[in-house]
Amino acid sequence: MATITLKGNPIETTGELPAVGSTAPDFTVTTPDLKDFTLASLGSQKKVLNIFPSLDTGVCALSVRRFNAEAANHPEVIVLNLSADLPFAHRRFCTSEGIDKARNGSTFRSSFARDYGLEIATSGMAGLASRVVIVLDGHNRVLHAEQVPEIAQEPDYAAALAALA
Repeated sequence: MATITLKGNPIETTGELPAVGSTAPDFTVTTPDLKDFTLASLGSQKKVLNIFPSLDTGVCALSVRRFNAEAANHPEVIVLNLSADLPFAHRRFCTSEGIDKARNGSTFRSSFARDYGLEIATSGMAGLASRVVIVLDGHNRVLHAEQVPEIAQEPDYAAALAALA
């Protein structure tokens, strides 16, 4: 279990992130078009998993926009924006914000957040994902894992991008 904060108030998650050097657990998420895909189905490209509580918060929206822009600079990398928002919310957000380089996935009917140890266990946000960035190599080994200590802060983009090198 990890302790992070939300506007300075401590909250806990269900476990620990996958360790650097370990193989990331497979998962199934749902696209904005209501089709499921797995981590294993994404092939041997490097991946950035941008995980967050909800598209409808300012910092989450900033991270999705930023990683979408970075995806344009790294076409060899798959960027996945993942949250428990319904697929319809992902579609609405991507359409209105021009998110066209990164992929979005809803974890609403999966155990993704729990399996990755990043599900919020306490507070009114229980059941949502904490803010996390995980970078995977082509074999889905973890190159970088950051759980942002204060949910209201953006992740360390530079560290995530450096892990791709």
